This record gives sequence, C-alpha cells and structure tokens, in this order.
Amino acid sequence: QLQLVESGGGLVQSGGSLRLSCAASGRTLSSYNLGWFRQAPGKEREFVATITWNRGITSYVDSVKGRFIISRDNVKSTVYLQMNSLKPEDTAVYYCAAGLNVIGGTAVPTSRTMWGQGTQVTVSS
Repeated sequence: QLQLVESGGGLVQSGGSLRLSCAASGRTLSSYNLGWFRQAPGKEREFVATITWNRGITSYVDSVKGRFIISRDNVKSTVYLQMNSLKPEDTAVYYCAAGLNVIGGTAVPTSRTMWGQGTQVTVSS
C-alpha cells in the first residue's frame, strides 16, 4: 500500500522560500499523476500544483504561477514543491496527493486518491 510522507514545512518571512518534499513508500510513484493541495484555516482544501506521470506536464493555480515549481524524481519516488516569494496568504497546511485526474489545467481528486498527512507552512508578514 502506498504511503506518502511530507516534510519541509515551517515558518518563513514574507518573500522567503521553502521546499516541500513528499516521499512515497510501499509503491513507486512513477505511474501516478501527483499534486499538491493546501488548506488554510476556515477554508476548503484547494488545488495548488500538479505534474503528470508520463510527460511531466505541470499546471498551477493562478495565485502561485511564477512563484512555485512542482517536480518529481521517480527514482526516489518523491515529489517536490519549491515555493519562492512566499506571501502571508500562502499560509496553510500543504498536502501531497497521488492518483489524480488532471483535467483542463487542474487536478481533481478521486475516490482512489492517496494523501499525505500534511505539513504546516506559515508565512509571517
């Protein structure tokens, strides 16, 4: 069974950078569409970024375009989210996900999507 473990969250000042990692165990990630979602207090979970399994095509929510970069290392079974020029509104718990439907520039979870436990990112102003 696939398990996902995120790391790399923390507290950073506005304008700073963080890199999140999501490592898989139990199965390889190479055949899955992967993504990152986030949930801020009092808000619903929202799509952030996705990368396809076959050609590595990436898509982002408009609010992070030009600042965040998603990448994957199939040998290490790890997906990354490099976050630059962070803003206070990026504060949220960030979740990685495997097994997404990528449609029209966004990623949609299914009943089979697997999730990590989440990692807190806090951006101070």
